[in-house]
Amino acid sequence: MKLRKIIFWLHLCAGVSAGIVVFIMSVTGVALTYQKQMTEWADKSSWPAQTLGPELLPVQTLIDRVRQSKPDAIPSAMVLYSDPAAPASVTIGTGRNVFVNRYTGEVGGEGSAGIRAFFRVMTDWHRYVGAATENRPMGKAVTGASNLVFLGIVISGMYLWWPRTWTRQSFRSVTWFKRGTAGKARDFNWHNTLGFWLALPLFFVVISATVISYPWASNLVYRLAGVEPPRPASAQTARPQSPQRPVLDLAPVDTLIKNAQNHVSNWRSMNVRLPSDRETEVTFTVDEGWGGQPQLRTTLVLDKASGDVNRSQSFKDQNAGQRARSWLRFVHTGEFYGMVGQTIAGIASLSGAMLVYTGLALSFRRCRAWIGRRRREELTPAARVLEKEYTA
Repeated sequence: MKLRKIIFWLHLCAGVSAGIVVFIMSVTGVALTYQKQMTEWADKSSWPAQTLGPELLPVQTLIDRVRQSKPDAIPSAMVLYSDPAAPASVTIGTGRNVFVNRYTGEVGGEGSAGIRAFFRVMTDWHRYVGAATENRPMGKAVTGASNLVFLGIVISGMYLWWPRTWTRQSFRSVTWFKRGTAGKARDFNWHNTLGFWLALPLFFVVISATVISYPWASNLVYRLAGVEPPRPASAQTARPQSPQRPVLDLAPVDTLIKNAQNHVSNWRSMNVRLPSDRETEVTFTVDEGWGGQPQLRTTLVLDKASGDVNRSQSFKDQNAGQRARSWLRFVHTGEFYGMVGQTIAGIASLSGAMLVYTGLALSFRRCRAWIGRRRREELTPAARVLEKEYTA
């Protein structure tokens, strides 16, 4: 059996075995394309009145207003935006945040519950094929294995796409959509054309998902970069969590915010973890982009007493392994390259769904034709004559 035929049957069998799961991951990937932008847009309905004042209220006052509005809240962090009309977002629990006007102290809502619920469902199907919480390890194993199979499909598809004879007609037939085609010819044309134009971005989306899914793949990225992989999170020293409401020390935070702003002048958003009275340092995550762009993010650790920057780490300060791993994480969603990258990743996910659909359709037609041939071969000569007359 020729190599091309072996690869074709491996490609076909892999597509049939993992096609449904890959289709689900592709469709949900399309739905998650603009998650950050859509959530931010929907959250504006929960903003308090955009009233500007002569000066910003202290952080202590903002947190007090939040606690008065929501007595059960345990504030742990605050996100500030360079846009003067944007309110501060205060984290008050796992998956919960509330908006507060920085000039008036008016407390708004907790963000759009509907859009968050939608994206939570899409994420659960994308990562765990909709498995319940107790079955998520199994769901993650299924999506991880299906993604690994999909990586083989993409690579083998690149090989099978290559025309056996290079002519203008043969090249055009697998690189451009044909009008007026239907059935097998249409599916074949769509399968090859989508594969040609989107094979490269789809390859990076899939291979980055493999790195996200498997620790061995993540460790391989570090080793290829010549860096020792980090220890697993379980092996690191965990920070003790106090069951009691923390006693926050917010008096120096306003000064620290100004120092952080001076350190990163082009900041767009700033996440500050609210310090307790026992902590001597305050951590800031300052973002110059729209999120999902680690090359535009800086982590600052400031001394709470003096306001000095004790440590600063940006993307360029990380080692080669960390940069490569971070790039793969955000190239999966396209966010590393901003809105353009997200759009390309979304189109690649859509093409993945279409490749599965056309591939399964071609496989079904091939199987149906094979069954038909076997049936005709089993007919007696007299039955063949009768069938021919009946179908004439």
